[in-house]
Amino acid sequence: MALATQLLPEFRIQRDDDRCIRCKVCVRQCGFDVHSYDERRDCIVTDESKCAGCQRCAVLCPTSALTVMQNPYSYAPSSNWNRERITDLKRQAESGGVLLTGCGNDKGHRIYWDHLVLNASQVTNPSIDPLREPMELRTFLGKKPDRLQIRDGEPVDLSPQVTVETPLVFSALSFGAISHNAQLSLARAAREAGTLFNSGEGGLPRNLRRFEKNAIVQCASGRFGVEPEYLRRSAMVEIKIGQGAKPGIGGHLPGEKVSKRISAARKIPAGTDALSPAPQHDIYSIEDLRTLIYALKEATNYEKPVSVKIAAVNNAPAIASGIVRAGADVVAIDGLRGGTGAAPKVIRDNVGMPIELALAAVDSRLRDEGIRHECSIMAAGGFRCSADVVKAIALGADAVYIGTAALIAMGCTLCQKCYTGICNCGICTTDPYLSKRINPDVGSRRLVSLLDGWSLEIKEMLGGMGINALESLRGNREVLRGVSLSQWEMDVLGIRGAGQ
Repeated sequence: MALATQLLPEFRIQRDDDRCIRCKVCVRQCGFDVHSYDERRDCIVTDESKCAGCQRCAVLCPTSALTVMQNPYSYAPSSNWNRERITDLKRQAESGGVLLTGCGNDKGHRIYWDHLVLNASQVTNPSIDPLREPMELRTFLGKKPDRLQIRDGEPVDLSPQVTVETPLVFSALSFGAISHNAQLSLARAAREAGTLFNSGEGGLPRNLRRFEKNAIVQCASGRFGVEPEYLRRSAMVEIKIGQGAKPGIGGHLPGEKVSKRISAARKIPAGTDALSPAPQHDIYSIEDLRTLIYALKEATNYEKPVSVKIAAVNNAPAIASGIVRAGADVVAIDGLRGGTGAAPKVIRDNVGMPIELALAAVDSRLRDEGIRHECSIMAAGGFRCSADVVKAIALGADAVYIGTAALIAMGCTLCQKCYTGICNCGICTTDPYLSKRINPDVGSRRLVSLLDGWSLEIKEMLGGMGINALESLRGNREVLRGVSLSQWEMDVLGIRGAGQ
């Protein structure tokens, strides 16, 4: 017997009938079937219980007849039992399952970027005008040598390096979690901007392998799509052990999203769930990790840097040290605000730590052990603007991964329904009709504009600090000061308070 719902709609939709011309744009645009046309009454019928609040119907309504707002209902006031807790309990009482969600952690944890301020040059160290002086944003990802040996005018015995023209790299967004058109937009933008995109753990479709010079390919616990050509057609190989949105658990792509195209890329039967085991069964020790790292180096003829991606957790510094000593060229750290296509809500909201603290702790540990030069550090997990990026580099990052920001640039509104396979923006879906809403030409142009804008702002901030190269900022925590932070927080970050 089906249980009657006790849930109120999360959003309220108001339609101005005087403005509505029955054009049915809202009906066609909503993949959640919120709107339907009643021919007998010649009116649009709305089912508010299905609304995700993505605003697409309101934005595209030609007469601005629609208003979508959060339903203002509330239960009896309680500091412990707020609306979200009560709603989640009711949903679980009706479903009996794990509550899923998409996107990143939306809880009110302290955002440390907002409590860090940057220094500026004045008289003794004059600022630099980036419009008239050269500013170097080029970044080299990979292991650096202890000493540089020159033979016949050329360096020798260098580990493989990947060069990016900006410290902004597109994060792991797998084919299946996002649409082909969205992934194609990322690939095109990466090539045009001189940076990288990450295939995620879903394999790399063959028609995207032409972007190999700008592709990071992942080898995750499910090994989806992993084969020799996949590894060779890349600029870097990344071993994914964990991710910020769901540390300690595996991945899950529902069978409804595994179309024939997805099955070909992931090398699994169409219509079956793509399950990544929680542990990597290749890795139960640092020695196992070293074996896998060198197996991938061997498979790529020692021509590609190998990265290892971990979630930001309490022992991340010790883990990172082991990763570097195991032979990895890059360590990628993903903080608790990292996005996801699907994760248990309780994991996303309660496991992990902010990237700011993890990044600072890892950089300090590697410097203390004298092995910081043996790897590059990439930081991920909720970068919102160029100022966040500059502060991350000052804390020790070589480059940052941006994922959610890239999706927003393409049109995402963070409705958090990615796990349903329905995305009115055409991004997190494999539905052919919905996927067409992302035009790769338009998507890539918007992404390139985002990277260009952030890069220009980074140059402005560098110039304001009297720095003309990103290399001079990396790990330079003297340019940072904390505001409204406790002493233990500043100790972990390795900075002083404003005015000190």
